[in-house]
Amino acid sequence: MKLNERSVTHYALSDSPADHTGFLRTWGGPGTLSTPSGPGRRCWFVLKGNLLFSFESREGRAPLSLVVLEGCTVELAEAPVPEEFAFTIRFDAPGVRPYLLAADGPAAQEAWVKALSRASFGYMRLVVRELENQLRDARQSLALHHGSLWKAGASRCKSQAPNHCFRGLENGHSAPNDSNPVGLPDCSRPSGWASAEWDLQGPANLLLGRGQSPVSPETSCFSTLHNWYGQEIMELRRGWLQRAQRGTLELENKNRP
Repeated sequence: MKLNERSVTHYALSDSPADHTGFLRTWGGPGTLSTPSGPGRRCWFVLKGNLLFSFESREGRAPLSLVVLEGCTVELAEAPVPEEFAFTIRFDAPGVRPYLLAADGPAAQEAWVKALSRASFGYMRLVVRELENQLRDARQSLALHHGSLWKAGASRCKSQAPNHCFRGLENGHSAPNDSNPVGLPDCSRPSGWASAEWDLQGPANLLLGRGQSPVSPETSCFSTLHNWYGQEIMELRRGWLQRAQRGTLELENKNRP
């Protein structure tokens, strides 16, 4: 892997938020001796995404080392110095020795192990897949729930007035009805449904009656969007007509002898 040293340094020192920072004791990076000894070197470490930088101090202006956290695992380990809370970054590549680090205490050790274990793109890919599965299950559950509510309301409507209920759906929209141009049911409302929820067209508008957004997956047909956004226009037009009528009456009264 080739990295542009200037670009890497700029990213390390940029104002972009870091995922984790702190002092760690290190005995060298990958490729060093397998049996480190001595007190090691205390450096300032900065984790950004899947890149782990080390600096001479907190105010350091040039990274001492860079570790790309891909294809690796983070494990607890023993440090050559007693009372050090050590862990290793172990790579799957053959011949690459683990990177030994040590924190100042157990809390810092646990925080670093968690942060480093979650830094790779492989881990983020697993998280995204899990969230996608949860979102798909939630959408399916919501669609089944709304479908069961609509079917229950439609069957109740048919049982009360079978000659005035909905016709079948054509391509997901209500079939035209000469006596009812917008496809609204003429039968009695089922008990428990508010008038604002029932006086709308189809399952999509039933959701709009409950205050849901017209851009949700269940409310994507054109007629639903037209009705939703047309409400404000209708209110403005009604107010304009009322003001125009009042102005006409005042003008007529003023012109009378």
